[in-house]
Amino acid sequence: MRIEQVGDGDPEIAVVAAVHGDEPCGVRGIERLLDAQPDFERAAKLIVANEEALAAEKRYLDEDLNRAFPGDPNGETHESRLAAELTGELEGCTTLALHSTQSYEHPFAIVREATGVPLELASQLDVAAVVETGPFDDGRLFESVTQLVEVECGYQGSDRAADNAARLIREFLRATGVLADEPPLDPREHPVFRLDDVVPKSEAEEYEVFVTNFERVEAGDPFAAVDGEYVIADEEFYPVLLSAYGYEDVFGYTAKKRDVSV
Repeated sequence: MRIEQVGDGDPEIAVVAAVHGDEPCGVRGIERLLDAQPDFERAAKLIVANEEALAAEKRYLDEDLNRAFPGDPNGETHESRLAAELTGELEGCTTLALHSTQSYEHPFAIVREATGVPLELASQLDVAAVVETGPFDDGRLFESVTQLVEVECGYQGSDRAADNAARLIREFLRATGVLADEPPLDPREHPVFRLDDVVPKSEAEEYEVFVTNFERVEAGDPFAAVDGEYVIADEEFYPVLLSAYGYEDVFGYTAKKRDVSV
């Protein structure tokens, strides 16, 4: 794990990249910030988490780091030990964690609940939507960090995701007072979705997805296919992180749209 501290004092703000080694956008965003050498008004930690997986260009070495928190310093896997180390580094820190997907080109925020500090921070980021994890936060960084916003920055490995990550890091650091080169964004209203269920996929040769994330799917609509056979919606839902090949055994998630926006 690589840690760069910027600014003076004891850091209470952190940015985390490369929780997954095959998602380099956050690392590129951190490197751009460091290369620019802006003036930092308060201290922050910039963390590249899973350096070994990043070097191997793999999502993880032994287990998914974002399912391993809070971790175990004596754990049997690299990621379990790393999760414990990262948990210690982030104690007391308001944190931004950067990811990327195979499902959606625009950035969107993920929070445990759309309340309090995470809600305030998400409203000051230029994202398309805010997603509540609902019951799907087991083993994620949310287990270790209370004041946390994750952001999916765009398509995995793309230049656009790296550009988005660099912008979002600056927006977050302005919102938390680390950077004062520009004023923070005025709070924006974003639609809020809450994860409801997973969409399983059976073993097959070919998968397809026909719908766009965050756009409503009606009951009875075909939204995906497995070896050419349609998968039909049993009830209305909003797709989140839905893609043909992003996950091994699920297409992604169904979500419900909340009656609030942030």
